[in-house]
Amino acid sequence: MSDQKPEKTSRQQVYTLLVEIGRKPGDGLPPKATGGALVCYASGVDEAEAVRETVAILKQADLAVLEVEGHGTIDEQREAGAEFDAEEEALMKRALDENSVIVAQMTPFFD
Repeated sequence: MSDQKPEKTSRQQVYTLLVEIGRKPGDGLPPKATGGALVCYASGVDEAEAVRETVAILKQADLAVLEVEGHGTIDEQREAGAEFDAEEEALMKRALDENSVIVAQMTPFFD
């Protein structure tokens, strides 16, 4: 008999979210930007939890969240033909390991 406990499997998964933001004082966007978009990797037991956690964290960071679009888990995206580079996969793994939200990319919008 072995004294080793089976490894606990997490129900957490990482979801890719595209977040549209508006302007708000202190948001960190360039002065002439009209808003922006963020690519986030967020952990959650389902996509709804990942969205809720992401919105809460972004609001704490003084960002004006306008809309969140979910793109599924890494497995769902791969099934749809998406490919990820090593840096993206490392960020997704970090989000899962830390049970966190990682902002992978921020793109300002200009008129």
